[in-house]
Amino acid sequence: MDEDLEHMSRDQLLAEAKRLRAGIRGHRDSSGHALCWHHPALWGLLPEQDAPRPIVPDWPQFLRGCIRYRESLDEQLPDAPRSRAPYRE
Repeated sequence: MDEDLEHMSRDQLLAEAKRLRAGIRGHRDSSGHALCWHHPALWGLLPEQDAPRPIVPDWPQFLRGCIRYRESLDEQLPDAPRSRAPYRE
Protein backbone atom coordinates (compact mmCIF):
# COMPACT_ATOMS: atom_id res chain seq x y z
CA MET A 1 0.00 0.00 0.00
CA ASP A 2 2.90 2.38 0.71
CA GLU A 3 5.20 1.22 -2.05
CA ASP A 4 5.39 4.77 -3.40
CA LEU A 5 7.59 5.68 -0.43
CA GLU A 6 10.24 3.14 -1.52
CA HIS A 7 10.91 5.18 -4.67
CA MET A 8 11.06 8.66 -3.13
CA SER A 9 14.26 10.61 -2.66
CA ARG A 10 15.22 12.01 0.72
CA ASP A 11 13.94 15.44 -0.31
CA GLN A 12 10.65 13.96 -1.53
CA LEU A 13 10.23 12.04 1.73
CA LEU A 14 10.87 15.21 3.75
CA ALA A 15 8.32 17.11 1.67
CA GLU A 16 5.80 14.29 2.17
CA ALA A 17 6.40 14.25 5.94
CA LYS A 18 5.89 18.03 6.10
CA ARG A 19 2.69 17.81 4.02
CA LEU A 20 1.29 15.07 6.26
CA ARG A 21 2.26 16.94 9.43
CA ALA A 22 0.49 20.07 8.17
CA GLY A 23 -2.65 18.02 7.54
CA ILE A 24 -2.51 16.38 10.95
CA ARG A 25 -1.95 19.74 12.64
CA GLY A 26 -4.91 21.23 10.78
CA HIS A 27 -7.11 18.44 12.10
CA ARG A 28 -5.60 18.58 15.59
CA ASP A 29 -6.09 22.33 15.79
CA SER A 30 -9.77 22.18 14.89
CA SER A 31 -11.94 23.41 17.69
CA GLY A 32 -15.51 24.18 18.62
CA HIS A 33 -18.10 22.90 16.18
CA ALA A 34 -15.41 21.88 13.68
CA LEU A 35 -14.70 18.87 15.90
CA CYS A 36 -17.91 17.24 14.69
CA TRP A 37 -17.32 17.44 10.94
CA HIS A 38 -16.46 14.90 8.29
CA HIS A 39 -12.78 15.48 7.37
CA PRO A 40 -12.16 14.41 3.77
CA ALA A 41 -9.23 16.85 3.47
CA LEU A 42 -7.35 14.85 6.11
CA TRP A 43 -8.06 11.54 4.40
CA GLY A 44 -7.20 13.14 1.05
CA LEU A 45 -3.57 13.27 2.18
CA LEU A 46 -3.34 9.54 1.52
CA PRO A 47 -2.22 8.47 -1.96
CA GLU A 48 -5.08 6.03 -2.56
CA GLN A 49 -7.96 7.70 -4.35
CA ASP A 50 -10.52 4.92 -3.92
CA ALA A 51 -11.27 5.44 -0.24
CA PRO A 52 -14.38 3.69 1.00
CA ARG A 53 -17.46 5.80 1.59
CA PRO A 54 -18.37 6.16 5.25
CA ILE A 55 -21.41 4.43 6.66
CA VAL A 56 -23.64 7.13 8.11
CA PRO A 57 -25.66 6.22 11.21
CA ASP A 58 -29.35 6.99 11.37
CA TRP A 59 -30.22 10.12 13.37
CA PRO A 60 -30.95 8.56 16.79
CA GLN A 61 -27.73 6.52 16.75
CA PHE A 62 -25.78 9.46 15.36
CA LEU A 63 -26.97 11.81 18.09
CA ARG A 64 -26.16 9.24 20.79
CA GLY A 65 -22.66 9.03 19.31
CA CYS A 66 -22.32 12.82 19.34
CA ILE A 67 -23.34 12.93 22.98
CA ARG A 68 -20.89 10.15 23.85
CA TYR A 69 -18.11 11.96 21.96
CA ARG A 70 -18.81 15.16 23.89
CA GLU A 71 -18.84 13.21 27.16
CA SER A 72 -15.45 11.74 26.25
CA LEU A 73 -14.09 15.27 25.83
CA ASP A 74 -15.20 16.04 29.40
CA GLU A 75 -13.41 12.89 30.56
CA GLN A 76 -10.22 13.41 28.56
CA LEU A 77 -10.02 17.22 28.67
CA PRO A 78 -11.81 18.29 31.85
CA ASP A 79 -9.95 21.62 32.02
CA ALA A 80 -10.37 22.59 28.36
CA PRO A 81 -11.91 26.02 27.78
CA ARG A 82 -15.66 25.96 27.06
CA SER A 83 -17.60 27.94 24.49
CA ARG A 84 -21.25 28.92 24.20
CA ALA A 85 -20.83 30.00 20.58
CA PRO A 86 -23.74 28.81 18.43
CA TYR A 87 -23.16 26.82 15.29
CA ARG A 88 -22.94 28.99 12.17
CA GLU A 89 -22.55 27.76 8.61
